[in-house]
Amino acid sequence: MSPSTDSRENREFASELKFLVPPALCAPIRDWARARLSPDPHVSADLGDAYHITSLYFDTERFDVFHRKGSYGRSKYRIRRYGPSEFAFLERKLKTRGLVSKRRSLVEIDALAHLADGTPDRDWLGFWYHQRLVARRLKPVCEIAYRRTARVAATSAGPIRLTLDEDIRAVAANRVAFNGAHEGCLLSRDHVILELKFRLEMPGVFKELLQAFQLKPQALSKYRLAAVALGLVAEAQPEQTEHTETQDPASAPLAGPDGQRTRPRVL
Repeated sequence: MSPSTDSRENREFASELKFLVPPALCAPIRDWARARLSPDPHVSADLGDAYHITSLYFDTERFDVFHRKGSYGRSKYRIRRYGPSEFAFLERKLKTRGLVSKRRSLVEIDALAHLADGTPDRDWLGFWYHQRLVARRLKPVCEIAYRRTARVAATSAGPIRLTLDEDIRAVAANRVAFNGAHEGCLLSRDHVILELKFRLEMPGVFKELLQAFQLKPQALSKYRLAAVALGLVAEAQPEQTEHTETQDPASAPLAGPDGQRTRPRVL
């Protein structure tokens, strides 16, 4: 759910709820979370309970990921870096029937040069990732950077996590390298992005949050916001949310990987 030093990691199917929050609500929500949740143990010492994230996103020449064409609509490939680290995560984010899973490997920044080769190296830790980029004809298209406040807690149903992403910026990219999106196009002028992550049933503390601030979840992605803002694609149709207007997001069941209806689970 946050930065770690594991070189390989698989995260089980889970749920995440996202919200576009007006800037005026950001500080009150942050204060609310600080009073109830602990700081993420991996946050930057200089930023209190926050850290910087930079991600490099991949798509095809025809932007099949953006347009959610076939299997491209169920997976995203990105490279994620936390702060000024000399390491980065090669990540695949997979969505199946409303549930999210991740596979990722930690590699040195200098090793990203492997991804520029036409033939994946079987002896490299990132072989699986490179192989999929080649097979799916994916190339870097944009870099997104932002500041994330992260609060966590342990519950009887597993870990829970709340994040607030601010100062979200993006730049176009055409090579596998981090170029400094912190100076790019501002995507968060009118909102910040709140994410809630949990396993099994939504915890009571998150139900309290939704009620206190009258929040409604939305289907959104930073990549899609960036692709439109940077002029890489025409403006997209609004995404369909996982929940209908008549459902309470705190109690609406989701389909599990086996097709059975379950309570939300989260990464």
